[in-house]
Amino acid sequence: MRILGLDHLVIRCNDLAAMLQFYRDTLGCHVEKHNEKLGLIHLRAGSALIDLISVEGELGRAGGAGPGAQARNVDHFCLRIAPFEEAALRAFFQSRGVELSRVHDNYGSEGTGPSVYFTDPEGNSIELKGPAHTPAGR
Repeated sequence: MRILGLDHLVIRCNDLAAMLQFYRDTLGCHVEKHNEKLGLIHLRAGSALIDLISVEGELGRAGGAGPGAQARNVDHFCLRIAPFEEAALRAFFQSRGVELSRVHDNYGSEGTGPSVYFTDPEGNSIELKGPAHTPAGR
């Protein structure tokens, strides 16, 4: 078995409409599939998917309490982006009311490179990662 990359990530949502708007309009994901019965929306994020599920839907209810200060679903997830132009990223996200962290030099699947962090409307932490300047394994 060989892991090829992130396939999908599932995020339980208190406000599915607000989360959909954020991931679609701010991050640029597009709806690939919608399963209303399950309260599930599949969003395309490059070669991977981000799935949003309503805590009111069939799948969401199975997970217990909705996201909150004491019930986080994930620590963070990372999206590889290109290009990584700090000024342009800051301007884009600031225009949407989203504050980015300082640039960090982090290790990821391709190696060490620049990244920034921010949170979505329900407090999930997202990392945007640029190209590696030091290859993986070093």
